[in-house]
Amino acid sequence: MIGIQASEANARTRGTRRFRPDPWAAGALLITAIVALPVLTVLGAAFFPTENIWPHLWETVLPGYILATLELMAGVAAGTILIGVSAAWLVTTCDFPGRRIFEWALVLPLAMPAYVVAYVYTDILEFAGPVQALLRDIFGWRTVQDYWFPEIRSLGGAIVVMTMTLYPYVYLLTRSAFLEQSSGVGEAARTLGCSPWAAFRRVSLPMARPSIVVGVALVLMETLNDFGTVDFFAVQTLTTGMFNVWLVMNNTGGGAQIAVVMLVFVIFLLVAERAARRKRGYHDTSTRPRLPVRFELRGGRKALALLVCAIPILIGFVIPAGLLTSYAIEFYDVSLNNRFPQAAFNSILLAALAAAIAVMIGLFLAYAVRLRKSTLLRNLARFASLGYAVPGAVLAIGILFPFGAFDNAVDSFMRGAFGISTGLILSGTIIAILFAYVVRFLALAYGTLEAGLGRVTPHMDDAARTLKHGPAQALIKVNLPIIRGSMMTAGILIFVDCMKELPATLLLRPFNFDTLATYVYQFASDELLEECALGALTIVAAGIIPVILLTRVMGRNRPDQELSVV
Repeated sequence: MIGIQASEANARTRGTRRFRPDPWAAGALLITAIVALPVLTVLGAAFFPTENIWPHLWETVLPGYILATLELMAGVAAGTILIGVSAAWLVTTCDFPGRRIFEWALVLPLAMPAYVVAYVYTDILEFAGPVQALLRDIFGWRTVQDYWFPEIRSLGGAIVVMTMTLYPYVYLLTRSAFLEQSSGVGEAARTLGCSPWAAFRRVSLPMARPSIVVGVALVLMETLNDFGTVDFFAVQTLTTGMFNVWLVMNNTGGGAQIAVVMLVFVIFLLVAERAARRKRGYHDTSTRPRLPVRFELRGGRKALALLVCAIPILIGFVIPAGLLTSYAIEFYDVSLNNRFPQAAFNSILLAALAAAIAVMIGLFLAYAVRLRKSTLLRNLARFASLGYAVPGAVLAIGILFPFGAFDNAVDSFMRGAFGISTGLILSGTIIAILFAYVVRFLALAYGTLEAGLGRVTPHMDDAARTLKHGPAQALIKVNLPIIRGSMMTAGILIFVDCMKELPATLLLRPFNFDTLATYVYQFASDELLEECALGALTIVAAGIIPVILLTRVMGRNRPDQELSVV
């Protein structure tokens, strides 16, 4: 009888503990709900619009938007795979002059926003630009009818520009995969009579395929998010179509419906990426040291390797950065006008605040998952990190609806109760921009800090508990000093991405409020690249920071010994 009563008491105790409120789980659930709000709002506005123009969109412009988006994504995917995989294989497995420089220099175009590169090459290659002017002087041509020259403001031009700025995603992940492959794999392929090319095609490439798929998925998400390039080149994608329907036609429901189509694209990319990785599992079971075996290239092959590695750097970074620098120096007085300092201050302020908030939230989620080790909590954290996959323009629509409704409700109440107007509290303020930045880039903070906490041994948490420290005290006194570098890395990455963010900022910024991205976009759209060169160069300079971090990380992961095979 006593045993039964004790068992019932233990069961009641376990039940009480099971349903005790958990602040970490409750916080993760609240964060997930807040992050999901923009997406749920877009879905609601699309399926229950005030004015349903979906049939009109489908019969007129929507098929063209979808086709142009698919063509752009296909072209960029093919280009980034070709350049990224080829360059990664060359610098990892081949030996040729300048290889060590190319290892880090191939990442430099990542610092260039695609829309800035689009402005630069339009200035160079248009009819009045220096390239066509030189050709006319040499051959005596006078009008467009006298010769043919490729049109930079076209779908093909957009594909080239995005390819040259986004291929580093594929390059970085593919090179990392090649570095992790054991030298025994290559030796086994050679004993079977495979040439270096055959070993790459039959062994190295299949093993690196999951990493390539992840890189391409990131590239396509960035392509779908781009607005500055496609708008400047007059390519009618889903992003430009959403802007047109919402702002030009003044139909928010139609804009939300196009945003849902963009979300379908994103979901397809995420599902395809996970399915490809799940079906292609390649594992290196060798215990031998991972020493890269390099093949020395000679003659024409050496020259070809130099061209393959040098051309992307030249087109994607050197020429744009050089032209912007020359413009910034020549037109310094014009560039440093009254608007540039304010735009720079706004960008730095917003990016710093967003980085700080996102790092704090990401730290909370990562530590909650580490603390509770709950599958539900882990899934909630992953869902909260999906904002990075949602295009900025879609987030902007999803934020304006609830923020606008809140402002209208508060204003209506204050007018009725006190006879005063509160105006805009959330929408049309920097709060809306900050919210968009945090939601979009929370994934960077969570992923970086989760990896950082993963390097902290659980015994340290156990030791903190033996000293009667609670979870919060253990985080502050034990974990934070150890993951300080990860927190700094996450903050820098988010800061730089916020400096470059254009679509969400254009839609959410207050009246007469500019960041460097919108400042450059406005001047360049009016063919005044010289006047905004200093602002564009500032964005590029900020983008160099994560490039340096990435190259340092890859340098630390490089094996100390190398073998050279002729």
